[in-house]
Formats: sequence, C-alpha cells, structure tokens
Amino acid sequence: MDLERKHAGEFDPRVLDLYDDYVHGRIDRRGFLSGAARFAVGGTTAAALLGALTPRYAFATQVAPDDPRITTAYRAFPSPQGHGEGRGLLAMPKGGDRHPAVLVIHENRGLNPYVEDVARRLAVAGFVAFAPDALYPVGGYPGNDDEGRALQAELDRAKVVADFEAAARFTRDLPGGNGRLGVVGFCFGGLLTNLLASRLPDIVDAGVPYYGGQPTAEEAARIRAPLLLQFAELDTRVNEGWPAYEQALKQAGVAHVAYFYPGVNHGFHNDTTPRYDQAAAELSWQRTLDFFRQHLQ
Repeated sequence: MDLERKHAGEFDPRVLDLYDDYVHGRIDRRGFLSGAARFAVGGTTAAALLGALTPRYAFATQVAPDDPRITTAYRAFPSPQGHGEGRGLLAMPKGGDRHPAVLVIHENRGLNPYVEDVARRLAVAGFVAFAPDALYPVGGYPGNDDEGRALQAELDRAKVVADFEAAARFTRDLPGGNGRLGVVGFCFGGLLTNLLASRLPDIVDAGVPYYGGQPTAEEAARIRAPLLLQFAELDTRVNEGWPAYEQALKQAGVAHVAYFYPGVNHGFHNDTTPRYDQAAAELSWQRTLDFFRQHLQ
C-alpha cells in the first residue's frame, strides 16, 4: 500500500464535496465515480480519486494498543432498551487513581481503528475512555468502511441511540472513574453527543461534538451540560444548522463555546484521510482535553 499522505489541497474542492456526499449516503459509489470523472485528468481515474480519499488506517496509530502507560480491553455492557447487549473498547490509565470518564462515539461506519486510537489518546491524557461499536449486534466493524456504513445504515436508529444511552451509563459507572462523564463524538458521533446531552441531562457532565448535526430546539432545551462545539469552516452542510442551535442553547441557558476552524473540511480531525488538517486537529484536541479537565475533575 502507498503510505504517502495526501492532503485536501491536492483535490478539487468539488471532489471533496462529492466524497462527503458519498460517505454520508447522499450518493452511491457509482454517483461518486460519475461525478468525479470530470476531475480525473493527467492519467488519474475517478476510481483512483476515490482510492486516494479512502481512509488509510496505518496513519491512525498515535498511541499503540500495547502502550505501557495504559490498559485496553473489549468490554460488553447491557442494553435492554437497545439491541440487548453492546460492546466497545475500554482504555484507561494504569494505576489505582480515579479518573474522569469519557464516552467516545464513532462516525457512521462503526468502531474503526481511528476511533479506537482516539480512546487510547484519551487514556494517555488521564481519562477512562470507552468507545462502543454500534455494529456489535451485526458482528462488529467489518474492517472496511464501505461495508461498515452499509451495516450501520441498516440498523434500527432508535435501538442504536438506546445502545449509546446504555453505554453512557456504563461508562459513567466504570470502576476507576470518578463518577463524572464527558462525551466526544465525530460526525454521526457529534450528533449523538448533542442528543445524549439532551436525553441524559443528569448523566452527561460535558459534551464535545465534532462537526455533528444539531438536535431540535425542544431537545436543546433539555441540555444542562456545557458544550464545546468543533466545526469545519468548509462544512456548509453541518454548519447551516448552527445558528438555530446556537439560539436554542442561548435560550436554554446552556454554557457553550463554538470554534470554526478556517479553511478545513468536515472530518478534519480524522488523521487517516486527506481531509485531515494537522493544525486544526491538534488545536481542537487540546481544547477538548482542557475542556474535559475543567468540567470533569
């Protein structure tokens, strides 16, 4: 495999928009290839463009699974209102101290290596992190994002939300936790972060949605946890819902701060695709850690 890292600037912005439509199910593979064909020049094919934009998980490992500073294990949890049982990756610092707990919610394709690494990054930073896999009821993340997206799209949405509600309770009560819970999520996980803050106001103590869709004004009115909202300037699809959500948060008296990172695309924190932006990812992540330390310790 070619492990040369590609960057968003190497692609026509319209190709990136097509890819965003593809990974969010608004067009299928054929639709992407058809739309991208007009940008395939100089011997490059539309299929090659898709391959270049596809995640390369060799780039995801910032913290090795056997890092001596942490322990990791897959843990099951009960979800009686969802699919009956869920499972996820638990990562926590070594040692007997109690640490704040953080629920990590993946994108729309299951618990892939990038999100598992995010959980390990949190453990290295001093948090008990739990990253559930919405695809566990259908065999777990299949090792392929296209298959993962298709599987997740077929799941009962209400049961998936119930699974993550059960995961939030499970994470908050984990041995080694300090009884306080943060939630961080990306894309689909960003939407779920917003929703869990609304649906579990007595459990969620802080939320950090990355480029996540917004709940209704009625749902926003139930939020009590402070929010740190991370947006990409070029992500017009998600960003168009922010003004109404911001107004709802203000009316509900919810403490919040939002950052729009200039010149970057949806998915900028995911270091496995060309949409990754190192400067924005690192700054947003430091803000995330600082926010959780402020509100969870």
